[in-house]
Amino acid sequence: MKVPVVVTALLLCVTGLSLPLSGQATTKDRKPPPLSHSPAVLEFIAEMHEKHGFDTRKLTHVFSTIHVNPTVLGAIRPAAVPEMQRSWARYRERFLNERRIAQGVRFWKIHGQSLAHAESQYGVPPEIIVAIIGIETEYGQNTGKFRAIEALATLAFEYPPRAPFFRNELVNLLLMARENSVDPREYRGSYAGAIGIPQFMPSSQRRYAVDFDGDKRIDLRRSPVDAIGSVAHYLGEHGWKAGAPIAWPATVEGDPTPLIEAGIKPIRALRELLEEGIDVAGDLGTLVEHRAALVDLVSPDRPTEYWVGFDNFYVITRYNRSSFYAMSVFQLAEALREASGVNRD
Repeated sequence: MKVPVVVTALLLCVTGLSLPLSGQATTKDRKPPPLSHSPAVLEFIAEMHEKHGFDTRKLTHVFSTIHVNPTVLGAIRPAAVPEMQRSWARYRERFLNERRIAQGVRFWKIHGQSLAHAESQYGVPPEIIVAIIGIETEYGQNTGKFRAIEALATLAFEYPPRAPFFRNELVNLLLMARENSVDPREYRGSYAGAIGIPQFMPSSQRRYAVDFDGDKRIDLRRSPVDAIGSVAHYLGEHGWKAGAPIAWPATVEGDPTPLIEAGIKPIRALRELLEEGIDVAGDLGTLVEHRAALVDLVSPDRPTEYWVGFDNFYVITRYNRSSFYAMSVFQLAEALREASGVNRD
């Protein structure tokens, strides 16, 4: 493919080096060359100029100050040992513990008015909002130390399995920074580029973040109130139904494989699952007409835990596409509600 003229010019203006990112030699005494030395990055800069009007020299300078981050690449890759990849018991204990519950109750008390406002506006109960913020960043205490632009650029250009996704998020980060008159290098977040108290990816922040504290600016890095409103707005936009069920424990008779392979998106009424060997204890009433899906929570050397997840459970997975994550949110929310003395019966 012919290299665009603007890219050739940029190559000449950044010390003449044009080595690709993959395979670059590194030493213990020297960082890898800056990302601005990569032809792929320079083509990206040219594209940002052509599509979005970015100044090529300024953007080249930004990329000249960041490098491929090997820690990011190590964190994103799957675990080498298969049995370490999936354990509900291990995953759950990270988030459902006395410390996180106590901190959540305190967060709820401090921001009770904002949480009530969010529920009235978006229909999402306070405990769900608090649980998500608690799992994401321990209520804003651990928002991440990676430079978001470096993390996203590393994954966009050095992690082929999800390069298109992270490239799009890199575009959104640069657009978001320009819209808010912020140097894009100022954003800090997770190794995957998630930012702020609710750990929104840049595209989600641009689409779903709201000014909930009324100061005429959106600040998910410093405003818990903006974070509360933004989480509620996100869930609301993805289909949260006020007062609808989330999940119920279940037992299984027979082989559940076909129901598991059908996925966690509820597409069949619960009564149909009951007819196929799924048992849910208690008086279900009209719940039998709600759409549901079978959720398996697997732990090595332990019996698999089964639940039926309803539409609201699926909505939580739109925040993080993992049944482990959604169940942790649900169970932490229940623990927070009980510890706070809130009765929703």
